[in-house]
Amino acid sequence: MGAVLGGFLGLILLIVLFVIALYNRLQKQNVLVDEAWSGIDVQLKKRFDLIPNIVETVKGYAKHEEGIFTKVAELRSGMMKAESPEELSKYEGELRSTLKTLFAVAENYPELKADQNFQKLQDSLQNIEDELEGARRYYNGTVRDLNRMIVTFPNNLIAGMLNITKREFFEIEDAAERENVKVDFSA
Repeated sequence: MGAVLGGFLGLILLIVLFVIALYNRLQKQNVLVDEAWSGIDVQLKKRFDLIPNIVETVKGYAKHEEGIFTKVAELRSGMMKAESPEELSKYEGELRSTLKTLFAVAENYPELKADQNFQKLQDSLQNIEDELEGARRYYNGTVRDLNRMIVTFPNNLIAGMLNITKREFFEIEDAAERENVKVDFSA
C-alpha cells in the first residue's frame, strides 16, 4: 500500500514539475516577444525623430510638394498612436511608400541630392531601415516560437489557463512590395 501511495505521489510531483517547467517556458517566450516588440519600437522612434528633419530639408528645395509632406506627417502621427502590430503594419507600409515618393521628388532637385545634410539624413534613414528589418525578423521569430508553443498539446491547456494567447506577426501592408518587379530590356 505504501509503494502505491509513494508512486502516486511521485506521479503527482512529476506532473506538478512538468506544469511549472511549461509555465516558465511560456512566460519566458512571452517576455522575449515583448522584448522583440520593444526593439521594433526603438527603431520606429529613431525613424520618427529623423523623418521631420528629412521633410524639412526637402521642403527647403521643393516647396510645391506640400501633399507629400502632409501625408508623411499624417502617417507618422498614425503610427505613433497604433496599438497593435496589425494596425502599425498598415501605417508602416503606407509610410514606406510615401517616403519612396519623397525621395523620388528629391531626385528632381540636383542641388538637394548634392546637399551633404540631406545625404547624411538619407544614410541615417537607410541604417534605421536596415535595423528595423532585423528587429522585425527577430520579433516575428519570437512570435512564431510562442505561437508554436501555444498550439501544441499539452502546452495549449496550460496557455489557456494562463490566458496566454497567440500574437500577431508584424507584416508590412504594402502591396507594391509584394508585386513582381517588371524588367524591360526593349529600350
